Amino acid sequence: MTFLRAFGALVQLAPLVLSAHGCASGEAPLDGTLDDVHALANRCVVLAVDSPAGPRYLAPTTDGTGYAFAAADAEAGARLLARPADLGVYVFRDASGGYPVDDGGPLARTTAVESDITRHDVGYVSGALWSATEAAGGITLENIRTGRHLTRSGFSERASSAVRVVPLPATGCAPFPELSVDAQGAVMKTHFDDGTLFGFADAHSHLFMHEAFGGGGTFHGAIFHPLGVEHALPDCTNVHGEGGIRDIVGYFFGNGVFDVDAATNALLSGELSTADHATDGYPTFSDWPNVHTSTHQMQYYRWVERAYLGGMRLVVAHMTGNQVLCELVSGVLSQDPRFSCNEMVSVERSIDDAYALERYVDAQHGGPGLGWFRVVTSPAAAREVIADGKLAVVLGIETSNVLDCFVNARDGFPACDEATMLARLDHVHDRGVRVMFPVHKFDNGFTAGDGHRGVIEFGNFLNSGHYSNYTTDCPPNPGAVFDGGNVVFGGINMPRAVYDAPAPLDRSLFVESPVDFLFPFRDTLGDPPLVGAYCQSAGLTPLGEQLISAMMQRGMVVEIDHLPQRSYARALEMLTAADYPPAATHGSTGNGQVFALQGISTSGLPRCTPSNPAGLAAGILGRADAAAAAGGYRAVPFGFDMNGFAGAHGPRFGPSGCGGAEANPITYPFSSYAGDVTFEAPHVGTRAVDFNEEGMVHIGLAPELIEDARRMGFSDAELEPIFRSAEGYIRMWERAEARGRALQGN
Repeated sequence: MTFLRAFGALVQLAPLVLSAHGCASGEAPLDGTLDDVHALANRCVVLAVDSPAGPRYLAPTTDGTGYAFAAADAEAGARLLARPADLGVYVFRDASGGYPVDDGGPLARTTAVESDITRHDVGYVSGALWSATEAAGGITLENIRTGRHLTRSGFSERASSAVRVVPLPATGCAPFPELSVDAQGAVMKTHFDDGTLFGFADAHSHLFMHEAFGGGGTFHGAIFHPLGVEHALPDCTNVHGEGGIRDIVGYFFGNGVFDVDAATNALLSGELSTADHATDGYPTFSDWPNVHTSTHQMQYYRWVERAYLGGMRLVVAHMTGNQVLCELVSGVLSQDPRFSCNEMVSVERSIDDAYALERYVDAQHGGPGLGWFRVVTSPAAAREVIADGKLAVVLGIETSNVLDCFVNARDGFPACDEATMLARLDHVHDRGVRVMFPVHKFDNGFTAGDGHRGVIEFGNFLNSGHYSNYTTDCPPNPGAVFDGGNVVFGGINMPRAVYDAPAPLDRSLFVESPVDFLFPFRDTLGDPPLVGAYCQSAGLTPLGEQLISAMMQRGMVVEIDHLPQRSYARALEMLTAADYPPAATHGSTGNGQVFALQGISTSGLPRCTPSNPAGLAAGILGRADAAAAAGGYRAVPFGFDMNGFAGAHGPRFGPSGCGGAEANPITYPFSSYAGDVTFEAPHVGTRAVDFNEEGMVHIGLAPELIEDARRMGFSDAELEPIFRSAEGYIRMWERAEARGRALQGN
């Protein structure tokens, strides 16, 4: 009898042989032949091989430090949960929390898996990752770290020597560490009765913020990790220090303050003078995530899944970074970047992560295309994904030094010209990017920065080597979001006649030693503010206009809300001339021009009940009506900006709540707006989360935000424009693509 036939017979007995151990996974066992390697996902198995003496089963060695195919009885085999780490890649975990690993010696067993996170080494690959290849009803296993192939007695460098391993269905596995979604049901509603798509859009999101700032830990926690939640959301002590004292960025952004003395002391020592936050992550999460911190993950993939179950059907994932913050915390030895501070490096890594997450979710659900997280590169693909009941993910870029086009040339980056810009734009387009801001906070080669005041003035100074460039000679403001008002750091405002003139300051000194660079300006930073209606003196450069034209020709979504006043006005002129729709995902309307061009503008839900009940839904309905009156679609997308240092929706109740006579808190269970999913009280690991008194601490509480609006008095009809926003975003994108083809003459 052949090995496969013998094991086919054994499999018929497997439920009887192995039934003494209750299956934790609750899933149906595998059949006798493994004809699809993806079918192994999240199954409880015993691994067996053929031998001259008959089948042998993988079991721990007697000292517990390794594994071997030594057991003659299946009952003695290790119960292994096969957890996908990627398509065709697995992590095996036994019932006692042990993992088979290859670190260059014999097949070892460890209960403390190392990773790039635990080692703070971006190049480290865990020895617990195994690539599985189908082999005549079984699999062969190659270790990702070492490239060695598993044999009956150990390892071989040659693939031809790999032993065929047959995964037998078993019971008795322990659950793999993971966070719950605290929801029951499945997505059923995909369309409204009129045939249009159902679901809300989050048009401004930062799913991959962990790749910003050189990946050094300034922002802690990843949206996912191949080895699971223990490595995605661990304790942050190794990067933020005991009590979070090295989380300088989180302290200043989270508290909304900039105290020169406190900042000076922190920069001199590389840490805060007192503890800032509890650092524990999975499984206890005693302090984070919360609505106040800016430097901890709020969009773990299971939380994104919970939002999807609550009606989110489209999300724009803006890749971002901030070179100045990375160089600052690195230079004062507060953080240790794992890779370059360059923002486009962060963007490229984030794009890699988006596709890796798509594969990871697919793998959890049984194979390619089966997961709910789908990266899309066209509005047609987005329609198809949402109609299939899944989440359409659009890739965008929101960063200051976009396409590495700086105000002035830097070492390794010659000044951008049109050909360079077009080549770099085509590169990110080829990688799937369809949405882009021409600028974020700081000046670049396309335009002055967005003009945001306060610490951003200071950051712009560090990013470019130029003093601030504000003037009171301002055009009529068409609706720019950030550019306007007093200049906080009056002492560093020295308007220049030529925007891209050589920088008067050598920012390379800042990179080498931030403290030495900043010390001469300590008194200047204490100078009084400039009071008045100031705006950025510069607008779009010729290259900036070429960029916007090139984006339109490619049918890309042009984001306008980080443009300063002059650039915003000129961009709207160009968009109007081309009859091209903009995206305003920080909520501007361009005094109605955004809607007139069939563009989209984001909004949110009120957090406190107004004294006038009629005013509760006025914001949402007013925007929906304005869009419809201009001939557009009656839809209002969210722009949560989560992980973007923008905070999150706070609570109505409790010490941090509205402070008024709020009523009707959320109770559980409740049903989704669509009625197809039931939500239970949420948890973050072992921590119970109280939305009523904590607010929207992560994206997975979007269903609570919507339910809370209903408890406040929103009718379902008043909320409908939100749930039409996926359709609305796609219509805007379809119009952009059509206008792009027309501009190309096609």
